[in-house]
Amino acid sequence: MLKTGILSNRLHSELGELIAKTNPGERLPTEPKLAEMLGVSRATLREAMRTFETQGLIQRRQGVGTFVVHPSSVIDTGLELLESIESMAQRVGLPVRMGDYEIERRAADPEEHQLLKDSQVLHVSRVMEAEGRPIAYLVDVLPDKLFTEVEFRREFSGSVLDLLLKQSSLRVTSADTEIHAEAAETNEARALHMQRGDVVLHFKSTLFSMDGSVIDLSRSYFLPGYFRFHVIRRVEPRRPTS
Repeated sequence: MLKTGILSNRLHSELGELIAKTNPGERLPTEPKLAEMLGVSRATLREAMRTFETQGLIQRRQGVGTFVVHPSSVIDTGLELLESIESMAQRVGLPVRMGDYEIERRAADPEEHQLLKDSQVLHVSRVMEAEGRPIAYLVDVLPDKLFTEVEFRREFSGSVLDLLLKQSSLRVTSADTEIHAEAAETNEARALHMQRGDVVLHFKSTLFSMDGSVIDLSRSYFLPGYFRFHVIRRVEPRRPTS
């Protein structure tokens, strides 16, 4: 066990040095060559590379290679406030833009129909980019009764949340959110230029209006190296003992 730990520390140290010496945008040697250089198996190398990819220091592109990326800014924010990526990025001075997107009007599946109370939904997916690369993949499912597809396309500029907040009649009040670190499936991996199975931060949110109705089913997939989320936790006051 000690020998394995020493090997892991050496591998991470040498791989980290190589990444630090490589200019952003440049490609690292191929996996077979890199494994040979570092004296490890390709399986061991891949596990080490996942750590650096999670930190946002490298980007693996299926069939193309592994590239070095050094984020200039990290979106560091608390989770107490419901806000868009655009708002979070603006605070740290990180320019973001919407990349590929798709807006589709379709029939609601049974779960969507039950929660959104509508037989038709607007399905909105898009990639958010910073520094020339994808950093988040966002999917929102809205009840069709909120907007026509034409109205939505006219008003939409990247943030579904900001668009909802502009609608004074909706009165968005809260979101129930589950947070997971999970392996990227095919769609997320393709959108974020990752390999399938690499780790992403997944936020699954249900947004509510003031009257308690559900107005958005949101799934957000964040590239970990560009985001650092935290929450303030307080100790419950102790009751005095008699």
